[in-house]
Amino acid sequence: MSLKSQVRFFKWISILEGISFLLLLFIAMPLKYIFDMPEMVKQVGMAHGILFIAYVLGGVLLYRPMNWSLKQMGIILGCSVLPFGPFYVEKKYL
Repeated sequence: MSLKSQVRFFKWISILEGISFLLLLFIAMPLKYIFDMPEMVKQVGMAHGILFIAYVLGGVLLYRPMNWSLKQMGIILGCSVLPFGPFYVEKKYL
């Protein structure tokens, strides 16, 4: 797989991971705790978990080909736990 394809794939993973995190925080969690409807947390939570792992793995795999410094890599991985972080990474580093 070419570097361009890897970066494109990581961009999509980053966007989807960010969307799934926002859905989990702002839709699924309120449904669970305010309206006592936990079903969506299970579905969105599973999707978010898979996308989170793919995001972290994708970031680690692109570390050397993209010539990121350790500081940049720390920021990229740290952004995975911030609600709008993956969107920042997608715009700033990719």
